[in-house]
Amino acid sequence: MTENALSFRAVPGPGFVAGCTVSTWVCPANLRAWSPAVGYLLIGHAPPRRATETAETIEAGLMGMVDGMALRPAAERVPFVGDRLVMRGAYVALDYGHPQWMLRMPQTGAEWRAHVGAGGQVCLVVILDPLPPGAGQDAIEAHLDRVAATGDAFMGATGIRNRLRGGGGR
Repeated sequence: MTENALSFRAVPGPGFVAGCTVSTWVCPANLRAWSPAVGYLLIGHAPPRRATETAETIEAGLMGMVDGMALRPAAERVPFVGDRLVMRGAYVALDYGHPQWMLRMPQTGAEWRAHVGAGGQVCLVVILDPLPPGAGQDAIEAHLDRVAATGDAFMGATGIRNRLRGGGGR
C-alpha cells in the first residue's frame, strides 16, 4: 500500500448494530417560512458490555456506519446521503450501508413517522461518545452539543425510500 491509499472501515453487521442506541424526535418548524420542521435520528452505542467490546471496537463499528452512509463531521455542511429510510406501517428501518442488513429502529413515535411519511427530511446523526440507553431529551441535547464541539458527531440528511434496496418492494 502507498501512503496515499484510502483506509477502509467495514460496515458492521447485526451483532454490533444490536448494541446501538437510537433516538428520534421532530423539531417543529420555525416561525419563519424558510425553516421547516426537521426530524432527527440519533445513533450511538452503549458503553462496552460484552467481553469482545472495547471503546476502540465500538468506535470502529460506528465509523464503519459513518463511512457506509457517507456522513460528514457535524461542523461541516450537512450532505444529503440518499433516501435511506424504509417505512412499512409502524416499522421503520435504516439502510446504514451494509450490503445485507438494515437497522430496524425501535418505536419511533407517530409524530416522527408522520413527518417522514409526508416526505419530511431527517437529520441522521451518529455519535462516537457512549450514549446511555434511556437518556432523556435534555441529556441528549447536552450530549449532542458536547460531541459536536469535540468532532465526535457525524451527520447527513436523509428521507424515505419508496422501495427496498435491490428494486423489490417488499
